[in-house]
Amino acid sequence: MTRKLVIGDIHGGLKALVQVLERANVSKNDTLIFLGDFVDGWSDSPAVLDFLISLQLEQKCVFIRGNHDDLLLKWLRNDSEGFDEKMWFLHGGEASALAYQSIDFTTKEKHIHFLQSLQDYYLDDENRLFIHAGFTNLRGVTHEFFTPLFYWDRTLWEMALAMDNELSEDGLKYPNRLKLYKEIYIGHTPVTKIEESTPVNKACVWNIDTGAAFKGKLTLMDVDTKEFWQSDALPDLYPNEKGRN
Repeated sequence: MTRKLVIGDIHGGLKALVQVLERANVSKNDTLIFLGDFVDGWSDSPAVLDFLISLQLEQKCVFIRGNHDDLLLKWLRNDSEGFDEKMWFLHGGEASALAYQSIDFTTKEKHIHFLQSLQDYYLDDENRLFIHAGFTNLRGVTHEFFTPLFYWDRTLWEMALAMDNELSEDGLKYPNRLKLYKEIYIGHTPVTKIEESTPVNKACVWNIDTGAAFKGKLTLMDVDTKEFWQSDALPDLYPNEKGRN
C-alpha cells in the first residue's frame, strides 16, 4: 500500500527522525513530505542533511524549505545580506555551526546544493497544500509577492487558531485563504505553545510541528487517514544537549 506521509520540523534531531520512520514502518512505497526546518537545535544537523540526501535515492521525497534551512544556507555561503549571525545563534544556529566544524568542504558543498534545491511548497493532486509556514496572498501561493513568507509567515496559523468555529465557509467573514485548498499542512510554530503535544487541526489547517526543537517530539502523519506516530521527546534522545530550550 502506498501512503503519503508528512513529517514535522526536525531541527537537527536525527535520532528522532530515524525513530519515527521505524515506528511508522515506512517503506519504499511511501511518499515522504518533509515540512522543513531540518536543521538548528540539536547537534545532528549535518547528519540529518546527509540522511535526507541518501533517503531521496531510495524513495519519493518532497523537501520543503524552512526558515532555518534558509538561514543555514546563508551561513554556509557566507551570505551576510539580511543575515544576523548572533540572532541565528540564539535560535539554534550555534549547534549547527559547532557541528559543521568537523565537516569537510566537499560535504558542505553537497549540503549547499541540497538546501538550494528545496521547494517553497508542494501542492498535490487533491489540492492539499504543504508549506513550512504559510502565505498571505488571498489568491494563493502562486500569487505571493514576497516568497520568503512561505517559510516565515505566522499569520495563517494565528488566523486559523483564532477563528470562530461557528463561522460558515459560505459566509462573508470566512477567510479567503482558508477557502483555496482542501487542506493545508504546516510546521514552523510548535503546537506546544498552545500546550498541545500532537498535531492540531484548525479549519483546513493541520499543524504538524510538535516541538521537536524544544522539549517535544517529532511527528509523522498519514495525510489520508490522519494516523500519526511520534518519536521520544528530543531531550530524552539528546540528554546532554539543550536544543532550542
